[in-house]
Amino acid sequence: MSGLPNSHQALLKNRHLLSDRVALLGVASVHLLPELPGGGLAMSEHAGVFRTLEQCEGWQACFGYDAPLLAENRYDTIVVFLPKARAELEMRLALARSLASDKARLILIGEKKEGIAGAIKQLKAIAPQAVKKDSARHCQVWCAEATEPAPGFRVQDWLSWRTVECAGVSVEVAGLPGIFSQDGLDRGTHLLLETLAEQPVRAARVLDFACGAGVIGAWIQAWQASRQAAVARVDGVDVQSQAVICARETYQCNATRGTIFASDGLTNIDGVWQGVISNPPFHTGVKTDTSMTEQFLQGVKRHLQPGGELRLVANSFLPYEPLISRYIGRVERLREDGGFTVYRAFRGPK
Repeated sequence: MSGLPNSHQALLKNRHLLSDRVALLGVASVHLLPELPGGGLAMSEHAGVFRTLEQCEGWQACFGYDAPLLAENRYDTIVVFLPKARAELEMRLALARSLASDKARLILIGEKKEGIAGAIKQLKAIAPQAVKKDSARHCQVWCAEATEPAPGFRVQDWLSWRTVECAGVSVEVAGLPGIFSQDGLDRGTHLLLETLAEQPVRAARVLDFACGAGVIGAWIQAWQASRQAAVARVDGVDVQSQAVICARETYQCNATRGTIFASDGLTNIDGVWQGVISNPPFHTGVKTDTSMTEQFLQGVKRHLQPGGELRLVANSFLPYEPLISRYIGRVERLREDGGFTVYRAFRGPK
């Protein structure tokens, strides 16, 4: 139990609140489920966690907000774990209400440092009768009895759109609450796109690792088409449900060719590409964490064709240059600007 997130430990301490048909939204650890009686529905927006949830007997696992198993008005107890982004909580609560049976119990659990105090206001906006049941493991547990069910939840209703422009080429990009850089093109990606305009990746097939909302793939194809150049196929992979949903919407809107995969790193990815591009994440919560990128660099070589190019942008203070050199080959810095560096390396023959 000690290895569980604090919010999951707080739920176990209050498991007596769970009754009849149970749905858990935002599960972060598979080790929670065997500790709970009766089974039910467990949703995670993290592809890796979802894969582990699928193995739990008695539980139906869902990946993110568009899973077909998210049936309306079926569950008597719905647990909402507080997401990192405040805007995502509103969407998660809307999903919870669509799952609620008549007179269902809605439980919200989150840590103080994650912003549970502000989240309570959002909960009471839809369930004024909510009361605090417990404070445990630096968390608060809030419960609303006889929650009013809501009409059917459609993740498409939460989509937003923005126009992204770089090097004279514009694309339409989808957004959802909780996705990275929803409010605009981040500086790192903008710098990366500028280098792709100045020194394109010579490849007919490209993989965009940690693709987010799909802006890189859509922009590459739009830029190539504007130059009447051969248009590369750009596949994408991301670990987060909202990113996968948005990337697919972005690709459809811009008629971008490529497949968007849901995967925790390269775990569930097969295939070899002539080019790999990435603006990889380096945060776990509020902490700097480069382990995902190091794992990516260790594994990407087998997905990169000999002679193929890796193009990566990162904050300049991160120690990526020696890692790229170790795992891929000789590395060079294409651009440095605004605290970001764009690296390029080519895979050797072995």
